Amino acid sequence: MAMAAPLHLPRHHVRQRPAPPAASAPLVPASSAPLVPASSAPLVPASSAPLVPASAPGLALALAVAAAATVAGQFVPLVGSAVPGAVIGAAIALVVKPGARLAPGLRWASTFVLQCSVVLLGAQLSLGEAARVGVSSLPVMLGTLAVCLGAAWLYGRLLGVPRDLRTLIGVGTGICGGSAIAAASPVIEAASADVAYAISTIFLFNIAAVLAFPLLGHALGLGQQSFGLFAGTAVNDTSSVVATATSYGAAATSHAVVVKLVRTLMIIPVCLGLSALTARRQRGPASTTASQASQASQVKKVNPVKLVPWFLIGFVAVAGVNSAGLIPASAHGPLQHLSVFLVAVALSAIGLSTDVAALRRAGARPLLLGALLWVTVAAASLGLQALTGSL
Repeated sequence: MAMAAPLHLPRHHVRQRPAPPAASAPLVPASSAPLVPASSAPLVPASSAPLVPASAPGLALALAVAAAATVAGQFVPLVGSAVPGAVIGAAIALVVKPGARLAPGLRWASTFVLQCSVVLLGAQLSLGEAARVGVSSLPVMLGTLAVCLGAAWLYGRLLGVPRDLRTLIGVGTGICGGSAIAAASPVIEAASADVAYAISTIFLFNIAAVLAFPLLGHALGLGQQSFGLFAGTAVNDTSSVVATATSYGAAATSHAVVVKLVRTLMIIPVCLGLSALTARRQRGPASTTASQASQASQVKKVNPVKLVPWFLIGFVAVAGVNSAGLIPASAHGPLQHLSVFLVAVALSAIGLSTDVAALRRAGARPLLLGALLWVTVAAASLGLQALTGSL
């Protein structure tokens, strides 16, 4: 039986336009695109089993890697399970590159499974809880996010970091680490190598924050609420926010968690903006001789509904259900663990499909971008607190 062409990921960090065969499509397609584009060649011959059985081998491998990563994360809780999943998967891909038989399952795990994990994040968000944080935290949170996204664009251009990679590092630093990268990557159609590099960069500076920020807070004499706001706005990943604030005090931890959950909600407007920009780029630049009225007419032709990824709608819906008290408190822990495991499955699949050589070719500039953003966001959080009287 003829086999599908083997999976070849882009050789560069900038997103490459896929060739017609589905096997060469980017690992993380646009969220609005169907799993198997109608114009693409089928993943398996027509006489073979349907898509779900065809996805089973790759999905099973991703689940196995994620399970091993979860066990590793229990020994080192600070590491978690997502990053080890990506690392283990990449190590396997470096030794034995997965073939065409695994490609459908890996693609499904790295898209649909990943998007489901974002939906489940809504179960951790209570709108009433967010309101009790107070208006005083919003200027610092929104200001820090704006500074981070602007700095990611500026630093990334100055350093020559490819657009998709600097976008992923920017949203990961500014919003919520791997979860924001998970949400943004299908929207901008990022290459799996970019996702893996961004995740690794965010993880490195999460570790640095856990070690350095409590010492900095004590040196500056920050109170519990001030440090909670600092940790909630300047640390990337939710687990690292908790780890950073826990070492400072219980009050700092509770405040930091609420700020972080509200900050997570910023995934929605940011991804909608990225979706609109991506759609505009795909239409191509407007003619230099076109009038402003003609350009406006072109923009109006875009269906705004298509710019809304389904998993962001699900995220808001689940958050609303949780705010209404329909999700029992006893379910929050299991749902969070499930979300974390699904992220580990998705990132394991991404690791298994990653072109490891492309990471080496990227050089140190993306890592330098992450370092500059880490320092900038921390300084912006403390500076905005001083300006608003929150310190």
